Amino acid sequence: MATSVKMDEETKSRLERLQAEIRLKTGKQVTQQEILERLVNDAAESKAEVIDSFRDSQVPVDDDAHEAFHDGTVASGQKTTEDDIDDIIYG
Repeated sequence: MATSVKMDEETKSRLERLQAEIRLKTGKQVTQQEILERLVNDAAESKAEVIDSFRDSQVPVDDDAHEAFHDGTVASGQKTTEDDIDDIIYG
């Protein structure tokens, strides 16, 4: 069962250019539906990457943000174990 998908003109144009390039480089005529199916299947196999692409910020962060984060930390010179952390958190 086919369902229509709304997209802006720029996205539609890019899909058409991709379709033309596939035909030019492979000699195969593929439909836009076939291209979209392939893209969705590929994205489903690497879900984490797709999900991360929708996050407001990406890791690794830029150097300024990294430096700002570490500016507030101080090395105490003491080794902290998981037991130490458990004692602090849980008492």
